[in-house]
Amino acid sequence: MFKRILVATDASEYSRRAFKTALEFAQKFQAEIVLLFVAYTPEAYWGYNSAYSIQITLEEIEERGRLTIEATLEGINTQNIPVKKKVIQGHPSTIILEEVVTENIDLVVMGSHGYGPIAGAVLGSVSQRVLRRATCPVLIVK
Repeated sequence: MFKRILVATDASEYSRRAFKTALEFAQKFQAEIVLLFVAYTPEAYWGYNSAYSIQITLEEIEERGRLTIEATLEGINTQNIPVKKKVIQGHPSTIILEEVVTENIDLVVMGSHGYGPIAGAVLGSVSQRVLRRATCPVLIVK
């Protein structure tokens, strides 16, 4: 049923819970997990503008992503479950939705920060955007 499961992480306790839930699904369905960290930068949302004066090197993005993925995996047994680790720069919801297509994802598992329906609508959470636009099932873990 689910052969490829995408888990978006920011190393928060919410995304770690989502990862643990995805591991249970992966074990049950012999699925692979794609663990994704999206390095959000202002350029990803507004486009490049030198007026922002924000210079983040590719190496810094890769290092931040590696550390985030390590923090997500810390203390969690992933033995016998293939986990593909990816770090991509961009706008989180856009990248997650693109990865659903390019990685042939059958299920997205994400953590909810628990803002609630009103605050979440105002804040425009990533999980809500993915939930509305994904072409596969999305599981939001509280």
